[in-house]
Amino acid sequence: MLEFFTTERLIWIGGIYIVLCIVAYLIQGKFIFKPEKLPQDFEYKYEDLFEELFFDPEPNVRINALRFYQEEASRGLLIYFHGNTRSIKGWSKYAKDFTQHGYDVLMIDYRGFGKSVGKQTEDGIKNDAQYIYNKMRSKYGYVEEKIIIYGRSLGSGFATKLASVNHPKMLILDAPYYSFTRLTTRFLPFLPVSYILKFSIRTDVWIKYVKCPIYIIHGTKDVLIPFRSSVRLANLVPQSSRLIPIYGGGHNNLPDFPEYHRHLADILNDRFDLIFDKYEKRLE
Repeated sequence: MLEFFTTERLIWIGGIYIVLCIVAYLIQGKFIFKPEKLPQDFEYKYEDLFEELFFDPEPNVRINALRFYQEEASRGLLIYFHGNTRSIKGWSKYAKDFTQHGYDVLMIDYRGFGKSVGKQTEDGIKNDAQYIYNKMRSKYGYVEEKIIIYGRSLGSGFATKLASVNHPKMLILDAPYYSFTRLTTRFLPFLPVSYILKFSIRTDVWIKYVKCPIYIIHGTKDVLIPFRSSVRLANLVPQSSRLIPIYGGGHNNLPDFPEYHRHLADILNDRFDLIFDKYEKRLE
């Protein structure tokens, strides 16, 4: 056995491991982000009232978004940060989950998604989110106490960061991760993820600075981002968070569950006490 671990072989093994780390560092973006790219002249078509928006937070960066709005005065604005696939062309179907309760909805595409352009970096995406948040307040007149931030999967971390440095009405997290580093380590336990990962996205750190109510929705059968990640997040801020399990729900099918829509209606219609009483009893 010892003969196998010769100096020469150890050097080869070490060299291969280093090369593997370098390759993982260089191509990780292709595994994290799986965007649908759209031509700049692509025309969105929906029956609901909407407008296409563009934001230019910095040189060589342009963020595309869709704002679905009410015919009459709205109850406020919900800013939606989607997952790591597709573009707002596909994610926009979920706008109805919120517009039917009287809210306007802003769907944002990250850099490199849809019509959005720009180099994908963690700081860049966080800055884009804050720039857009400020614009929606200054240009469209949305007041903070009527803004809801919603983060789905990958978007949950960026949504939490945005909520942590502002004063929105509430934060809703849909299948969030504790931290992106911890999530990635589950799939690549043999690599020094904390050193080579370009996106750490510390939801666990930022959530402690969120000053508004936090609602965490997660499927109990989620195999991509385990339900326990939401349990841990909720435990970090027990006084301001409500964990709402979707029993039997996976990672991508929560809208298929009637419970998801009932819970969302409770949240959006300010039935906070109802949610707390109902789900605390089920978790006992």
